[in-house]
Amino acid sequence: MNWHFDDFIYGSIDGAVTTFAIVAGVVGASLSPGIILILGFANLFADGFSMAAANYQASKARNEYIEMKRKQEEWEIDNLEEQEKDEIRDIYSKKGFKDELLEEIVRIITSRRKVWVDTMMKEELGLIEDEKKPLDSSFSTFVGFNLIGLIPLIPFMVFMAMGIDPNSDAFFYSTVFVVCAFFIVGIVKGKIVKKSKIRSGVYTLIIGGIAAMVAYLIGYGLHFLV
Repeated sequence: MNWHFDDFIYGSIDGAVTTFAIVAGVVGASLSPGIILILGFANLFADGFSMAAANYQASKARNEYIEMKRKQEEWEIDNLEEQEKDEIRDIYSKKGFKDELLEEIVRIITSRRKVWVDTMMKEELGLIEDEKKPLDSSFSTFVGFNLIGLIPLIPFMVFMAMGIDPNSDAFFYSTVFVVCAFFIVGIVKGKIVKKSKIRSGVYTLIIGGIAAMVAYLIGYGLHFLV
């Protein structure tokens, strides 16, 4: 099984955001710390599995769609050869090639069936085949969701394991831990997509912070209504 960091980061961000949002909402509602762990772990496994399953289905559907379009292009090349050559000629003509050079490009591409099909897939349809297996993608998403999503719960687990009542101190440590997690995950994401690591870290931190703040305010408001 291969590891995919893009899917891991995708799951990590959602895991940290949703779990901390639950923690913030429960704390805002002044409910029992035990509820935090119950809802937190329920979210980790249920939502984590849901995300992984959705990623699997989406990846599988995309691969099947690409395979279907590839077979369609292969049929067109076999049965509509001249028309497909004209499409290659039109594609590279729009790129600025002309006269003998254009005809040479058309000749080279259409002399190799796989290259011809690959070119049509990319240039005409805008499709690039993904070598990732759906199962690998879903597993990476699930691990990222649960591994990073566990971080907001750690202070509450430690406090309860030590026989200490998880109070505002546990929430404070949870906040600090998840802020660090948001920022680090954002930095790693920025490195993967070759963007500013600091900007990506701050952006991820802001998105996660907004989600947590909304959950906390809703929980705090409902506390007075229930």
